[in-house]
Amino acid sequence: MKRVVVEKKVLERNSLSADKIRAILKEKGVFSINVMSSPGAGKTTIVEKTIESLKDNYKISFIDGDLDTDRDAERVKQLGVDVVQINTSGACHLDADMVLKALQKVSLNCDLLIIENVGNLVCPATFDVGAAKNVVILSLPEGDDKVKKYPVMFNVADIVIINKIDLLGIVDFDMMKVERELKEVNPKAKLIKLSAKTLEGFDSWLKQLKDWLAEYG
Repeated sequence: MKRVVVEKKVLERNSLSADKIRAILKEKGVFSINVMSSPGAGKTTIVEKTIESLKDNYKISFIDGDLDTDRDAERVKQLGVDVVQINTSGACHLDADMVLKALQKVSLNCDLLIIENVGNLVCPATFDVGAAKNVVILSLPEGDDKVKKYPVMFNVADIVIINKIDLLGIVDFDMMKVERELKEVNPKAKLIKLSAKTLEGFDSWLKQLKDWLAEYG
């Protein structure tokens, strides 16, 4: 019983900080996305390709969440955008207080703030980080059973990206099963299939992001 009460208080405090983040970003006119996936699904590669495609027309800043290293942040920094690293020292997710502190360091003179969460299909879904939209990435090598195994994650998604479709026919993956189970878990979530390697389907993701930016602005 005590454990439940503590969790409730933690989540309530997190929600207050998340609302504060949304208010700050709204005042600055900054649209934000929270990118979540399991490790290796392709978060950073998709972030890199997205920035490469949009940086000539949009100002972009980036907050990277990682357990201990700054490897992903260094990759994105090479693209010339402002980057702030959050190391969680073992925590399996970002929370709103972490992002709130990062906002004091990252440039908010931007159109788009990308927050890359810690690689995990469980904990990040529970902690609202104040982003305007939640993006969940699933890749073919992970298997087609993840939607029902991790419904909380897919339930908070505004969009689900199926990455590494260049591996269709090479690895076992039932796309129709994923589409069917996603509709059962979260019928409002849009699904986009792409390959960050070959860029097949990537235009659909960029169009969605541009539409969100236009609606927000």
